[in-house]
Amino acid sequence: MKRNKMLLLLALSFVLSVILAACGSDDKAKDNASSGADDNKNTEQDTKSEPDAEQVLNLMESAAIPSVDSAIVEDAVGFNVLNNVNEGLYRLNLENVAEPAMAAEEAEVSEDGLTYTFKIRDAKWSDGTPVTAHDFVFAWQRAIDPATGSPYGPFMMSGVIKNATAISEGTMDKSELGVVAEDDKTLVVSLERPVPYFLSLMSFGTFYPQKEEFVTAKGDAYATNSDSLLYNGPFVLTEWDGTGDSWVYKKNEHYWDAENVTLETINVNVVKDSATAVKLYNDGKKDRAGVSGDLALQYANHEEAVLQPDTGVFYFKFNQERDGKETPLANVNIRKAIAKSFQKEDLADVVLANGSMAANYFVPKNFAYDESGKDFRELSGDHLVYDVEEAKSYWKKGLEELGVSELELEILGGDTELSKKMDEYFKAQLEKNLEGLKITLKEVPFSVRLELDTNQDYDIQVSGWSPDFQDPISFLDLFVTDSTNNLMSFSNAEYDELIAASKEELALDPKARFEAFAKAEKILLEEEAAIAPIFQRGLIQLEKPYFKDLGIHPFGADYSYKWAYISGKE
Repeated sequence: MKRNKMLLLLALSFVLSVILAACGSDDKAKDNASSGADDNKNTEQDTKSEPDAEQVLNLMESAAIPSVDSAIVEDAVGFNVLNNVNEGLYRLNLENVAEPAMAAEEAEVSEDGLTYTFKIRDAKWSDGTPVTAHDFVFAWQRAIDPATGSPYGPFMMSGVIKNATAISEGTMDKSELGVVAEDDKTLVVSLERPVPYFLSLMSFGTFYPQKEEFVTAKGDAYATNSDSLLYNGPFVLTEWDGTGDSWVYKKNEHYWDAENVTLETINVNVVKDSATAVKLYNDGKKDRAGVSGDLALQYANHEEAVLQPDTGVFYFKFNQERDGKETPLANVNIRKAIAKSFQKEDLADVVLANGSMAANYFVPKNFAYDESGKDFRELSGDHLVYDVEEAKSYWKKGLEELGVSELELEILGGDTELSKKMDEYFKAQLEKNLEGLKITLKEVPFSVRLELDTNQDYDIQVSGWSPDFQDPISFLDLFVTDSTNNLMSFSNAEYDELIAASKEELALDPKARFEAFAKAEKILLEEEAAIAPIFQRGLIQLEKPYFKDLGIHPFGADYSYKWAYISGKE
């Protein structure tokens, strides 16, 4: 959603100097195919070792916690914390399979795909009281209530859960939301339409339960510090005063699956600077650290370096209308020329040097899979591959159609030193390969970039997106004509129809649905060049070899510590 876009734009501004914390299906086979976890060394594919040391972990986060209220949280750090101290109906496991968590078993789904019935397991809050179906009803109603001001509630529920759109718009009472507790152990959810990725959503933080009696009693103080929260997840949050740059996770003895939680304590400090983080790691004070920029080059071959795959994709946005007038980028041949005229591999391997890879696609690799487990990328293939001769041909044709011999275009970018270096790379590539093109660079602070994006006051902008749930539509829905994330005046009727069909008549036909997505991606990229893919983000982390089974997720929260443990520490 917008917040994810903001996080990724911010990440782009710092991607060469600071590693930031990052921040769907109709049955288990479709919803939960492996999402690339096998690429990480901390998976159960390795020989399982036994915990043999004090189970205390020392970690770093990139920012302080803004909120741990599941109705309010919208940032990466908040979702990471929430994922480890609370739990929804489903949870992503080490293989990134969404499996029953607060749900005692797989959901019962009606034949028309519109009704999901969940049985709530015997689980307790950290105060010893039972988690019930009513806790989900309260939390979801609170998240969709306009009075709450939830950023994710309307985004995740509208058009998905029955009556959510009307409630979020203030035309219907929150009590009409399509979620009912038939009894303490039975939760029934009614949908507006079949949603193939619905069970994937059930692992997302916005859908976690809240105990009404506790939230009401705390009032405005709810979720303002670690003592004003209840926990139903693997850990409880302690030593967080609501503003500080440190906090501690302690094992939650009331957690229903506590016997499978090994870590006793996780100490977390906020460290914003990559060089400082690496020093703390090398000094043995921290067990994991992100590296980027020059440090990434320095540590890429380090014996404790781990490549962390990521599903964030960065791309050029081509703004077709500015100040009420068409821009030269309204010409499809100009867009195609630019999209094919810069060397992505060099950018990823030399400039970024952090495990990122060149992207000739929008929906990322190792993210969405069909019923047989095949990556969506195998179905859709590559688009807008670097080809200077083709780029020059498109450029010549575009200039002729515009009746000009040269163009001046602006690239909107960040204001950090290394972000400027990346923008200079784009400028050099484009001006070298497209005769008559002059690129000006507008490098501004993050907040200014957001304002310029919202007002469509740019020509070309480097943007990015990371998914909230496991389905290609998390990406492709961005560029339908009326999307609030379009913000570049792109419109294609056939594209809109394909995305609409994926939500309606094709919703229960997975094969046809993925074929529609592939066709839509081809229109977006190959036919229209509405955007130009650049790279799929990767991260390099330094990680102590005794740190085992960290859960790394390609959507939703970044990390799970439920299965992590320490073994082999000297």
